[in-house]
Amino acid sequence: QVQLVESGGGLVQAGDSLRLSCTASGRTTGRYGMGWFRQAPGKERDFVAAISWSSDSTRLINSVKGRFTVSRDNAKNTVYLQMNSLKPEDTAVYYCAAGDLYLPYKPQDFHSWGQGTQVTVSS
Repeated sequence: QVQLVESGGGLVQAGDSLRLSCTASGRTTGRYGMGWFRQAPGKERDFVAAISWSSDSTRLINSVKGRFTVSRDNAKNTVYLQMNSLKPEDTAVYYCAAGDLYLPYKPQDFHSWGQGTQVTVSS
């Protein structure tokens, strides 16, 4: 019963930055981990980043380490993905997801998904 809404996507040039936000509503009392996935047209949905409830642990795929930062503000029921030095290969629909595990990363570890926000990076 958790609803997630992403925002912050857009069209940018390579090297630019974007910050994605995901706000949760509904049953948000649990100490759940949150994650970000992305999916390009015709491709599978891939894991990008995750953060524990207390923000003491994060997980990022190697291709975005040093460029992306995941954070959360539990008082606002919001998770963020700060994306710097964007590359054309980052182009995708970005989805946030909520799970009940400490630091989830598999799609099956997440029980709720947002509708996605489009990120397009031109060369």
